[in-house]
Amino acid sequence: MVIENLSYGSDQSGLICGYIFERNHPGKPIHTTEALSWLQSRTDNKGDTNDSFIWLHFNLSTVSAEKWLQDHVELPEEFYETLHEGSSTTRIEHVDQCLLAVVNDVLRDFAFEPSDIATLWLSVSRNIMISARRKPLQSVDRLRNAVKNGEAFHSPTELLTHLLRDQADVLVAIVRKATTKVDDIEDRLLSERLNTKRANLGELRRVLVRLQRLLAPEPAALFRLLNTPPRWVAELDVQELSQSTEEFAVVLSEMASLQERIKLLQEEIAASVNEQNNRSLFVLTIVTVLALPINIIAGLLGMNVGGIPLAQHENGFWIVAAIVATFTVIAGWLVFKKNTRD
Repeated sequence: MVIENLSYGSDQSGLICGYIFERNHPGKPIHTTEALSWLQSRTDNKGDTNDSFIWLHFNLSTVSAEKWLQDHVELPEEFYETLHEGSSTTRIEHVDQCLLAVVNDVLRDFAFEPSDIATLWLSVSRNIMISARRKPLQSVDRLRNAVKNGEAFHSPTELLTHLLRDQADVLVAIVRKATTKVDDIEDRLLSERLNTKRANLGELRRVLVRLQRLLAPEPAALFRLLNTPPRWVAELDVQELSQSTEEFAVVLSEMASLQERIKLLQEEIAASVNEQNNRSLFVLTIVTVLALPINIIAGLLGMNVGGIPLAQHENGFWIVAAIVATFTVIAGWLVFKKNTRD
C-alpha cells in the first residue's frame, strides 16, 4: 500500500484525526467539537448510538491530550497507567469491558536504529477506539490511510485487527530490507571483496532482536483474550484477531531465521579475519627467520675486538656472504617444510 501524505499536526486537545463509522459505511472525518457531540449523545442515550462507533487518534506530545481524554472519555485507569510505564512488549488485555493494547511500532523514517521504535497505546470498547502515540508510526498511518481511502469497518475490533496486520506488513518490509542487506554482504564475502565490519552486522542483529522482543505479542495475555473475549466482541472478530496474530508469528519466525543467518555471517567474517591475521603472522615469521643468520653473523663480525676471522683475507666478504646465504637457505627450507606439514 502506498501511504499518502498525511497531516501529523494536532489541535489544542491533541486530536490528530477522528472518524465516525456507520455500519458498513466508510468513516466520516470529524473534529474535536463533533467528537464531543458524539460522546455526549452516547452518554445521554446510555450507549445507544445506532450501531455507530468512533475512532479518535491523539498525539501525547501535546500537553492537553491526556487531560482531554480524562475529562471527556470513560477509559479504564489501567490505560493511563500504561501511558507512563514506558515501552514494553506488545500485548492485548481485557480490562473492564475494554481491550487495552500496547503496540510497539517503527517510525516512518525507520533506519535500523534502536531509537526508531516507539509505542502506540489503544483502548477498544464496543463503540469507541482511542489510540495515542508520541511519535509518527508506520502501522497506524497505514490504518489511517485505509480509512481515508474509504475502506469500511463494522466494529472497533476490526480496526484493531487491521492495525495488527498493518504492523505485520511493516515488519515484513523491514525483514525484506534486512535480507537484501545480508544478501549483499554474503555475496561480497563469497567474492572476497568484503569491506563490512562485524560491528555493522552486530548492530543490524541487535535491532532485529529488539524488534522481535518488542513487537511479538505476549502469548499469555493473547491466549486469555482469545479464550475469554468480551461479550460485545463478535465471534468473527475473534477469529480475525487470532488469524492476524498467527500471520504475525510467521513474520517473527522469519526474523529469527534472519538473525541466525547474520550470526553465521559474523562467524564467517571472524574466521576470514583470523585467516588473514595468520597469513600476516606467517609472512612476518618468515622474514624474521630469514633475517636471523645475517643479524647473528653481522653482530659477531661487528664486535670491536681482536681476532675477527677473515678480516685480512682478500675474499673475506664473499666468504661471509656465502656463509650467510647458506644459513638463510637452510632456515627458509626448515620454515617452509614445517608449514607444508601443517
